Amino acid sequence: MRPRAGGKSHRELMETVTDRPGHDRRYATDATKFRTGLSWQPKVSFMEGLEKTVRWYLENPSWCESVRAKGYAGQRLGLGRSGS
Repeated sequence: MRPRAGGKSHRELMETVTDRPGHDRRYATDATKFRTGLSWQPKVSFMEGLEKTVRWYLENPSWCESVRAKGYAGQRLGLGRSGS
């Protein structure tokens, strides 16, 4: 990852907060049904895909800024209404 301004590590900048409503404890995927039912195979490994994704974001900061400039303030989206 790109070094942070001020020299602090990413870990030093992380803050543990109270869990949010609707937060899942774990996200897990299993592509077995895609592989067997559809004869699908991934083109790259999970780690390679993750590395490519992170690299793309680091190499395209102007795109990231344009998305943020359109009004997304970093708030959590998708919370259901109370009582629904």
